[in-house]
Amino acid sequence: MGSEKIYDMDFTKVYHLLVNKAEKKGRTRQEVDEVIRWLTGYSQTELEGMQENKMPYGDFFRNAPKLNENRKLIKGVVCGIRVEDIREPLMQEIRYLDKLVDELARGKAMDKILRR
Repeated sequence: MGSEKIYDMDFTKVYHLLVNKAEKKGRTRQEVDEVIRWLTGYSQTELEGMQENKMPYGDFFRNAPKLNENRKLIKGVVCGIRVEDIREPLMQEIRYLDKLVDELARGKAMDKILRR
């Protein structure tokens, strides 16, 4: 899938995919929300409001209130590509979230996921 297609996808659709991935492995929607809030700086109220309105996934990251400084500590492979090697900044932010949800689904402790 090309970058533009990912950027144009509806945030709500992607959000539900991320939640389903985590829930299949015994994690919760609340944990996914915590990861998203940590990464992007959105409040829970803002996150819930976005699910009621259509927003392109790219805009979700472009409009993030405060991307977490520690996100650069996220390392590893998503879709066969090392997230730390992705050159396109917006795609890297998207893959950071993918990696965090992967870690959540694999049972990693929240403190380690959030790089505390």
